[in-house]
Amino acid sequence: MSVAELEQAVRLLVGQVGHWEQPRWAATATTGNVPRADLVHRLVQEVANLAADAEGQPRRTVPRLDNDLALPDQLRVVTADLLAAGPDAKVLARAAAEVTATRNAL
Repeated sequence: MSVAELEQAVRLLVGQVGHWEQPRWAATATTGNVPRADLVHRLVQEVANLAADAEGQPRRTVPRLDNDLALPDQLRVVTADLLAAGPDAKVLARAAAEVTATRNAL
């Protein structure tokens, strides 16, 4: 797994959801019985956890903002943090798999 592949997976997801308004975020995801926003926030938290692990830092809770329209930006930020940490291919593969699974579940 490469940096470019993770970046592409994130671009595809952001392209899919970046234009959504609040009603689409509140709709139930196709997989599971949770709102789409909850599913994407879970992804943001998972990528943030991978970044913290790669940096050798403690994991921190990513705040759930009042406006779900900020979720694509949060995903971009935590992905940039992960990439800045210089993770190995295994971590990149796990992050890309999480992004792809979330995209498919929406």
